[in-house]
Amino acid sequence: MGINGLLPYIAWLIALSSLVGSLFLSEVMELSPCDLCWYQRAAMYPLVFVIATGIVLKDARMKFYALPIAIAGLVIAVYHNLYYYGIIPAEITPCTEGVPCNAVQLELLGFITIPLMSLVAFVVLTACLLAYKQEKI
Repeated sequence: MGINGLLPYIAWLIALSSLVGSLFLSEVMELSPCDLCWYQRAAMYPLVFVIATGIVLKDARMKFYALPIAIAGLVIAVYHNLYYYGIIPAEITPCTEGVPCNAVQLELLGFITIPLMSLVAFVVLTACLLAYKQEKI
């Protein structure tokens, strides 16, 4: 199995670790997610099952099922980071109630934020799916 055969597994591990990480942040660390975080979770969580099903069934078309969901999550993550870092003004965001989408809840090493972790996860996951060439897994 070459690197191409590993790409679905890498994508699945990223989706799974994102699911576990987001649940850890909200349930263990008690950090409430903002509206944009909820939308990103709505894109990430099903990817765990879609990609796993593609791997188990050896469905080479898994890429076509997972990629639209991953791209939707990536678009939301890009938007969230642009807002978080002040590039998009607050007037055009959906974060009107609850936790503000630009609230600093966690900063690892002084620059790794929750929105940045989500963006990196969606970028790598989407890149894995885009690079994957359809063949039997």
